[in-house]
Amino acid sequence: MAIDVKKFLGRFAEEARDHIARLEAGLAVLENGATGGEAVNALFRSAHTLKGSSRMLKLAGITETAHQLEDVLGALREGKVVHSPELGGLLLRGVDAIHAMVEQLEASGGELQPADPMLCAALARAATGEGTLMPAEAPAPTPVALSMPARLPESQAAPEPPDAAPSIRVADTVRVRLGKLDELIKLMGEIVSNQVRLRQRLLEARELDRAARSLPGGAGPDGERLAGHARAMHRFALALRDDVLEQERLCVGLNDRALVMRMLPLNQVFDPAARMVRELARSLGKDARCEVGGGDIELDRHIIDRLGDALMHVLRNAVDHGIESPEQRRAAGKPPVGRIRLSARQEGAGVLVETADDGRGLDREKILAKAVQKKLIEPGQDAALTDGQVAELIFRPGFSTSAIITDLSGRGVGMDAVKHTIVDDLHGAVSVSSRPGEGSLVAFKLPLTLAVMRVLLFQAACRTFGLAAQHVVELIRAGEADTIKVAGRPALVLRNEFVPLIPLAELLGLSETEAGDGEGPLARRNRARLVVVIGVRQAKLGLVVDQLLDERDMVVKPLPEHLRGLGLASGMVATGAGDLASVLQAQALLEAARRARGEATLLGAAQDRTRSSQPREFHILVVDDSLNTREIEKEVLEAYGYRVTVAEDGLEGWQKAVGEQFDAVLTDVEMPGLDGFSLTAKLRENEKYRTTPIVIVTSREKEEDKRRGVQVGADAYIVKGNFDQSNLVDTLRNLLG
Repeated sequence: MAIDVKKFLGRFAEEARDHIARLEAGLAVLENGATGGEAVNALFRSAHTLKGSSRMLKLAGITETAHQLEDVLGALREGKVVHSPELGGLLLRGVDAIHAMVEQLEASGGELQPADPMLCAALARAATGEGTLMPAEAPAPTPVALSMPARLPESQAAPEPPDAAPSIRVADTVRVRLGKLDELIKLMGEIVSNQVRLRQRLLEARELDRAARSLPGGAGPDGERLAGHARAMHRFALALRDDVLEQERLCVGLNDRALVMRMLPLNQVFDPAARMVRELARSLGKDARCEVGGGDIELDRHIIDRLGDALMHVLRNAVDHGIESPEQRRAAGKPPVGRIRLSARQEGAGVLVETADDGRGLDREKILAKAVQKKLIEPGQDAALTDGQVAELIFRPGFSTSAIITDLSGRGVGMDAVKHTIVDDLHGAVSVSSRPGEGSLVAFKLPLTLAVMRVLLFQAACRTFGLAAQHVVELIRAGEADTIKVAGRPALVLRNEFVPLIPLAELLGLSETEAGDGEGPLARRNRARLVVVIGVRQAKLGLVVDQLLDERDMVVKPLPEHLRGLGLASGMVATGAGDLASVLQAQALLEAARRARGEATLLGAAQDRTRSSQPREFHILVVDDSLNTREIEKEVLEAYGYRVTVAEDGLEGWQKAVGEQFDAVLTDVEMPGLDGFSLTAKLRENEKYRTTPIVIVTSREKEEDKRRGVQVGADAYIVKGNFDQSNLVDTLRNLLG
């Protein structure tokens, strides 16, 4: 997808002027006789940045001139040419030419003349040391304004005379540090929260007004005094109402305008992601293209920052696991070039970001086999799982179907990290759907901003809870006659769709007495119940609540670090009465309801078994002929609670493995007697080590070595040059479950 240049012109022009100023100042320093390497390095970095950022926006004239400047400065840095007044003058001509093109770009709204061929040719000759003089017929650079001129409508714009003198104009933009903008947004959030308290004070004043007017009147001075107080209270309540409403209107307008300043288009992450897909596919011997849509939709910069990593994980999985090789695609009747579609669209109070590929789709059998291996489900019980439950398995910590763990994939932290980022950090939701042989779709439902979120407040079990409005589908009242039984559980029929129904108090494990509304179970069954229907993609759930309290923009405070990811809440909000209310996660509620209906008992039980087995001490065999490597790996593993036995070479490792039972084996490749590949193959032939995790830790980083590791049966392949103790420990935790 072509980049809309006009959308980024202002930001590019501001940054370009900064680099131009650095280039001019740096060249002046060189002109004064400075020869320090750092001065030339700084000039080179500015020219390089100008070249890269202009190339992103397809500004060929600036790109070409900056590229030639970069070549000359590179030659100067490497000592291939020596600075002279003539060279300095030529470099300044190049800087002036870029400056002129930047100003022309702003004034014309995107039109740009090509680079000066004579100037570029002179710079190219200077980079090789052939000369620094411009041809005699080369025109001098056109004088330009010293700063960005105020932009006029085309009907009012008039060209300046050719002999117009340079003028100093005031720029129509101001650069503000992001930290200052964040402080402003945070302060606006506190003002919005305070507005909720003012509304509560207004309600209290209205109650006092009603109470004052209901007092019995009477004759005499006391009666007149009471009546006067009541009238004064009424006037005060009305004036307070008008003031609070006007203040709220101003706060909403100010907050909206403040938030807009921190919004950025999704193209900020979409365009780099599209390039990453092409490069990653090429590195894997595949061919893939990424189509982008909806990149002009804007989100809070903080959301875009976190979204980038999540998209990278999803796209990497799509290329590595989803898109087939050209030969496999042809055999399946598909075009050799894989297609990935990255798109965004507005949906309700939020934005839906989708990543769809036309690859092989999720492999149900492979996922279930891995789940059995990791003891997430029992053998023979996989047939009871729906396709949706199988898809949910890929979000489990440490889950991966990759044949071997490498630096690219298979460590099992990608999709788990995606879910944590989208659900816990961004108050969103994530879902996966797939069709075998046709591809997969991963969807993120995100709020527009995290600074202030639209929250629905309601009561259940005499407690106040909240839900992000983007996950609320509708609010309805349903009586006993409106509900039916589906698989023995109550449900609603909404527009030909079955929606499971469950009281929120029951889902949260609150007792009938805690839900006490003064009614018995029979009375509650007879009256119409208030239902909040929530939805994440195709999945919907009806939550029966006691009453609605409010819906408004609120500041969601994060949970303490030690409480995140442990329950159904994603944050807290302060109500007008000064109480704290939990903001519930829609996706977690849906998963809890499935468990309550018995749909995920296998997964839940398996998770409990996995947690209960964590304290077990694992015994690891480390095989390496390098004493230093053995001791480093032993020290790292023992620091994390593992029991470690070492072997000096492959033969000793084989003898110790046969003599004892180890939970995992770490081995080098290059060893005397028996190399790591052969040791791995022999261990796989032994009944005791058919399924034992084996990790190869080696300096060999070629793809053919990694493929051989797969062939002999290794579970992970870690390159020593990229060794990181957290990588090693995470890999072992993943393999050992």
